[in-house]
Amino acid sequence: MKVLVTGGSGFLGSHVAEQLVKLGHDVRALVRKSSNKKFLESLERVELATGSVEDAKAVADAVVGVDAIVHSAALVKAKDEDEFFATNVQGTRNLIEAAKKHAPKIARFVHVSSLEAAGPSADGAPVPVDQEKPLTRYGRSKLASEKVVLEAKGELPVVVLRPGGIYGPRDQEIADAFRSVKRGVLPLVGKGDTRYSLIYGPDAARACVRALTAEVPSGRVFFLSDGRVYPQREMMEIIEKAWGRRAFVRTGMPHGVISAVSLFVEGYGKVRNKAVMLTREKSAMLGHHWVCGKDDIQEALGWKPEVSFEDGAKETARWYEEQGWM
Repeated sequence: MKVLVTGGSGFLGSHVAEQLVKLGHDVRALVRKSSNKKFLESLERVELATGSVEDAKAVADAVVGVDAIVHSAALVKAKDEDEFFATNVQGTRNLIEAAKKHAPKIARFVHVSSLEAAGPSADGAPVPVDQEKPLTRYGRSKLASEKVVLEAKGELPVVVLRPGGIYGPRDQEIADAFRSVKRGVLPLVGKGDTRYSLIYGPDAARACVRALTAEVPSGRVFFLSDGRVYPQREMMEIIEKAWGRRAFVRTGMPHGVISAVSLFVEGYGKVRNKAVMLTREKSAMLGHHWVCGKDDIQEALGWKPEVSFEDGAKETARWYEEQGWM
């Protein structure tokens, strides 16, 4: 099977490509010209297609001749809402329209969304899969992209996957937390009791690959997590153990301080016309629980998580150190 993977040079996409190759499939990876392609170029059976999902022609060319699609490309930070929607929503629309026209008989279109599309949990309990209360511009763009995909469920066999917090080797987003702990500071907010659902990157990639051939009705939406819920303090203490050292600063930073810092960072981004990660919306997220609901994904896809956060954190710390990221 030849599978188009968008975002193939990114964290999750690179794991998807790697696992597809290991299973004997051919991969066509749609990557931006500026992307770091070193890892993909090290894999056999990977064809690189240069372009972005915003470019309808590049997308159409990339879709021709493929048997399935895993769409993992997305912006996680942007200068404004329009930029989020241009990539995450219009880019998804370009891909769906290209698939309808050039690959109408694909086995599956797997769309990687996010728990942020559903929104936070009010009380720390798992949110239901039909919740639509995104808190951020990113979350709103991911929910809108889901709707684009689900509107096509009668014409294409589509599945939507909503991972919780993804972490693991090659991830740049959680690297700051690992770096902070290694330097002796637990990056806690308040009492550190905010609750999270997590998923190890290679486990999430396996779910994407499994969704390509699982016999499920078109239009299904699944959360991805390792099945546990982690208070933030417990997460950071697990990262401590992964490094084999205890942080000497263990007091949480008040949310008001983080909110003030985010205002400054956001202002800096506007002055420099640059996307920044710590915005007021991201700051607000830190005061909410992000917990996935439980559904029948294991039975439906024949998939279950294999790596606990304890083991995944150790492997992630080892990889960061080996790569010189820390």
